[in-house]
Amino acid sequence: MANNPGARKAIRKIEARTEVNKARRTRVRTFLRKFQEAVSGGDQAAAKTAFVEAQSELMRAVSKGVVHKNTGSRKVSRLAAQLKKMAAA
Repeated sequence: MANNPGARKAIRKIEARTEVNKARRTRVRTFLRKFQEAVSGGDQAAAKTAFVEAQSELMRAVSKGVVHKNTGSRKVSRLAAQLKKMAAA
């Protein structure tokens, strides 16, 4: 276990950062779920606004280091493809 003050402080910092990152990840998932619900409901206007919000939240998570850049880009790309497919139908 942590044996010196620096290591103890590092453990405290890691725990605090983990809590913040958990909250951010949960927030991203909520916005993704809202988008999926709008798409499955067939409401194109709601899906468009949900897409903008989800994209913004995903990129914010990327900038905060919660999600890797490529992961965020991939998810946004797939959401955009779903929206485009919905608009075409």
